[in-house]
Amino acid sequence: MTVVRHAFDEELQLLQDELLAMGSYVEQMLDHAVQSLCNRDEELAKEIVRRDDVVDEMDVNIEMHCLRLLALQQPMARDLRLIGTVLKTITDLERIGDHSVDIAKAAIQLKDYPNIIQLVDVPLMKEKVCAMIRGGLDSFTKHDLEMAYDVCDMDNEVDKLYRRMRRAIIAAMQINPTNLEASTLMLLVIYYLERCADHAVNVAERVVFVETGVLRQLAASHSGTWTPEENGDNNSSEP
Repeated sequence: MTVVRHAFDEELQLLQDELLAMGSYVEQMLDHAVQSLCNRDEELAKEIVRRDDVVDEMDVNIEMHCLRLLALQQPMARDLRLIGTVLKTITDLERIGDHSVDIAKAAIQLKDYPNIIQLVDVPLMKEKVCAMIRGGLDSFTKHDLEMAYDVCDMDNEVDKLYRRMRRAIIAAMQINPTNLEASTLMLLVIYYLERCADHAVNVAERVVFVETGVLRQLAASHSGTWTPEENGDNNSSEP
């Protein structure tokens, strides 16, 4: 039984390493997507779009690993919660990758509108979101509940920053409606960043579930958050 448990623990560690690799990859994608926007780097933006296939492959491989463990090892209690959390987390990481691609596509369209790009502090928002992604994954690997709660607290900062930026962009649209399309794209960019933060919160909430066995919403309600659906967007990956 000890030998079997040791082998299972090694599989769980491998699964954790695969998850961290995926998390690091999508965080870098988000960082580079914002770089491509702020530096008006079309080639980097196109590279981000191509990287989406890598994230999708990671997603499938980790999912298959989880399913093999569920089928062959029949884990119980905490181990079952851990594998289930990995399955949920890769979905959130894959969506962060999708939103990074969304930002990169917007960057390509916005490369001729530097004044719109500089209107708000997108790099600051990106830094906070990336810190949340790292915090969520670190809380998972370190079994650190306080770190998970900190991620949820950071989400409040991102929400405040999002609302402030949204007001600034809308005010600029009212003053100069000739840049309506570019301003709308910038609204989408900050929305994608805010959604990435929400996905990081999801990861932190699942960590609390692994450690306590209780699944509950930790972040405050985002009832005031603007979404593309309000403007007829069909929630596709096109910016």
